[in-house]
Amino acid sequence: MIDKLLEYDTQLFLFLNNLGSPTWDSMWLLITHEFTFVPLYAILLYLLYRNYGLKALLIFVLVVALMITCTDQITNMFKRGFARPRPCGVADLIDQMRFIAVRCGKYGFFSGHSSNSMAAAVFAGLMLKPFYKNLIFILLFWSAVVAYSRIYVGVHYPLDIVCGLTFGAFVGFLFYKFASYLIKRYVSV
Repeated sequence: MIDKLLEYDTQLFLFLNNLGSPTWDSMWLLITHEFTFVPLYAILLYLLYRNYGLKALLIFVLVVALMITCTDQITNMFKRGFARPRPCGVADLIDQMRFIAVRCGKYGFFSGHSSNSMAAAVFAGLMLKPFYKNLIFILLFWSAVVAYSRIYVGVHYPLDIVCGLTFGAFVGFLFYKFASYLIKRYVSV
């Protein structure tokens, strides 16, 4: 059963990865770069500050730092535990795929980019929902685009992405609840 699932995952990866073209490669490499969205994060922090105040912003910064550390460390634990090679590291696939990433990495299950972007999207979207009710949908779309970029550049299978997004949503929700508790307890909004 697992072997069949991994076979389907590989077939879907090859299909999605081969949809790319050199015309769009630089855009997807920009999207997948980890520092591209620093301005977005800065805007989200500003919106949190504007709507909750400085004391709350300090809590948010600490909670987000804990959240990203949590997703990164657990993602790395899963990668080492499952030891599933990335598609760019599988000799049988390299001639069938488009690999345009800067580097390949060793293991890929599950995607750290996907889990981190989804955790940030869920956390910020829920914290800001009382003020910007549709922002969460924009952030979820942004997270999905970042996740797809990992398939496009050839470093993750779709299952890596889906599991990363799912885990990120769970972590983002947990840290949203944690931050909400801290805000109610220590900040008068």
